[in-house]
Amino acid sequence: MAPKIATNTRVERDGLLDFVRPRHRMVLITRRRDGSPQASPVTGGVDDSGRIVIATYPQRAKTRNARREPEVSVLVVSDEWDDPWVQVDGTAEVVDAADDVEPFVEYFRNIAGEHSDWDEYREAMRDQGKSLIRVTPTGWGPVATGGFPPEVERD
Repeated sequence: MAPKIATNTRVERDGLLDFVRPRHRMVLITRRRDGSPQASPVTGGVDDSGRIVIATYPQRAKTRNARREPEVSVLVVSDEWDDPWVQVDGTAEVVDAADDVEPFVEYFRNIAGEHSDWDEYREAMRDQGKSLIRVTPTGWGPVATGGFPPEVERD
């Protein structure tokens, strides 16, 4: 079996969003008060405005951190560990269901499709006190895969 060669594919914004849309496994990187990174495995998606969206709770460290320091990074990974991934840097904003529940409807639709009872869903988001972190991409690396660098000699 031939060794796998690493790849780095540069993409424009549309290509980035096309890559991210079907992938929902992510790691959100925020900053603690002392400046150190806080990594949180999350489920996310892409909203209609091209932002990465992550549902969470206001008490979570990631939410508090994003409110305080909105510059964040999101590592988007494929379902299989060795498949492509990309790091997206961006500016986060936090929306609370108590203030506006419609972004949660958009989040659900973009990740899972239609809900059987939207009124029930809206009520659940308000009752649970959910928050939504929306990350506007400001920069991103190439879509990458792991493996050997092409210049490394292989047998």
